Amino acid sequence: MPKPKQSLGTIVLLAALIAIMAAALWYAADAWLTVQGPPMPAVGYVAMGFGIVLSLLVGCGLMALVFYSSRHGYDEPFRDDTTGE
Repeated sequence: MPKPKQSLGTIVLLAALIAIMAAALWYAADAWLTVQGPPMPAVGYVAMGFGIVLSLLVGCGLMALVFYSSRHGYDEPFRDDTTGE
């Protein structure tokens, strides 16, 4: 099986995206380390944990509904069986 040839445009695009990601990570790490302020109380961590769990449950539930509707034919276009069309 021959190896697919990488075009110059693809390589430039990947390099640009990696550079943007590296800059974003550097900025986030710098902001995280230089933040000054009072520490978050324990109730804040509990609320953040509940928010994360709830977001994951909603996301997983919606994805399950997408797969369920796709596999059971709910995504098919409407077909009127009474007229034969």
